[in-house]
Amino acid sequence: MPAAIPKTEPLRLSVLRRYAILDTLAEPSYDDITLLAAQICGTPIALISLVDSDRQWFKSSVGVSAKETPRDHAFCAHAILNPDQTLVVPDATQDERFANNPLVVGNDHFRFYAGAPLVTPSGEAIGTLCVIDRTARELSEEGLQALQALSRQVIALLEMRRLVSDLETLSTTDGLTGLRNRRAFDERIIDEHHRSMRSKHPFSLLLIDVDLFKDYNDSFGHQAGDDALEDVARIIQYTVRNYDLAARYGGEEFGVILPDTDNQGAMGLAERLRRAIERDEWMYRQITVSIGVATIEHGQSIPALIEQVDRALYTAKQRGRNQIVSADAD
Repeated sequence: MPAAIPKTEPLRLSVLRRYAILDTLAEPSYDDITLLAAQICGTPIALISLVDSDRQWFKSSVGVSAKETPRDHAFCAHAILNPDQTLVVPDATQDERFANNPLVVGNDHFRFYAGAPLVTPSGEAIGTLCVIDRTARELSEEGLQALQALSRQVIALLEMRRLVSDLETLSTTDGLTGLRNRRAFDERIIDEHHRSMRSKHPFSLLLIDVDLFKDYNDSFGHQAGDDALEDVARIIQYTVRNYDLAARYGGEEFGVILPDTDNQGAMGLAERLRRAIERDEWMYRQITVSIGVATIEHGQSIPALIEQVDRALYTAKQRGRNQIVSADAD
């Protein structure tokens, strides 16, 4: 008997996915918890099960090799329906919800189940810490309390993971535009340089400068200038590809890293970007950008590449702005 869908299912799934835990590799901190649960409860099987939209996925497991099962087969899908209670099934063959479950009548021979819901601070049950046996049995009060306590430790680990991720995002995101900041740009260019050296594939850089931005600020005010930078960032983010990195390089300058992109491809994307900004509807006056383009193809160092793209941008501004200059042609 498949479990009902929780009334808050969209929110529950959103909370689950915010942890970015699904399909990650095994980690000792989670494995320690399942090992303790199995030992304390005296069961051959213990799982940290996360209930996704159509499956249950195991972040950690003792006693089973499977990484996931269909949600329709999941005891845990029933357990999350009552976040405040631990679901205990002494003998699955005597419970109409599970008597015909493939995990019971099939080769797994599950009989006993106890699952403590993993309840987030917002009150959503995203899965369980559960213990399973192949013989019918009961769970002692001490075992029940231990399972509940360990389930709270799983949530503590997930919350720590989310906090670290949020802090990392804050530390690499520009507060005004929402693009990556200079730190993120510098880290990514090192990664792309190493990858390019190994694969012998080129990658390209764009350095973008908002034309006459100081004059714009002086004429219309700093708030108008901030609004303009936000709009330019929005257009950049919309124009680049999902695997490109767009960053606020500094002030009114933006940088874009284009992996696996030769000079011709970079020039084409730069032109689409220049046109999109030129043709956008601006509140006070038209805004344009100058763009320098450089491509690493012959093993240049990162400082040499930055110098090339910076020189190309300077040339674009010297030639009248609102244009693109490639370092190859400079």
